[in-house]
Amino acid sequence: MKKERSAGAIIFRLENGVPLYLLLHYPSARPKKEYWDLPKGHMEKGEQEKDTVIREVQEETGLKDIELFDGFREEIRYWFQSKGQKISKTVAFYLAQTRQKKVTISSEHFGFLWLLYEEAREKLTYENAKQVLKEAHDFLSRKGICGDEKNPQGRGTNV
Repeated sequence: MKKERSAGAIIFRLENGVPLYLLLHYPSARPKKEYWDLPKGHMEKGEQEKDTVIREVQEETGLKDIELFDGFREEIRYWFQSKGQKISKTVAFYLAQTRQKKVTISSEHFGFLWLLYEEAREKLTYENAKQVLKEAHDFLSRKGICGDEKNPQGRGTNV
């Protein structure tokens, strides 16, 4: 079985002390199977995970000011079929904060959303992404970073 490695980020920005999480709307090779997920991408040869995160986030979202949190790294594993071959994939996720609200998505995506935690968990397509988001949100809560999740204004979307 072929193996692939990717790295990505749970990106948030604070608005009125409340984290809003960035989700991307991805197309799929299968018709009518587009999905919502976290920014991520393939590691290039010789690249470290954190370097992949920074590069992929910038390529997919235009965000250049992300700050990675020490002490947060979660991995998900899954497999998929491509051209009749079974592929095992491992994705390492890091937690990143930005102050930038404006997102410029790449041509690889349909749109984006900045969402409160509960809304983001509901919107994510895959259970493993929902679990990674939960771990990130719990991490922020333990650090005292999460405020009251009343509906902040100006969340911005491009869908």
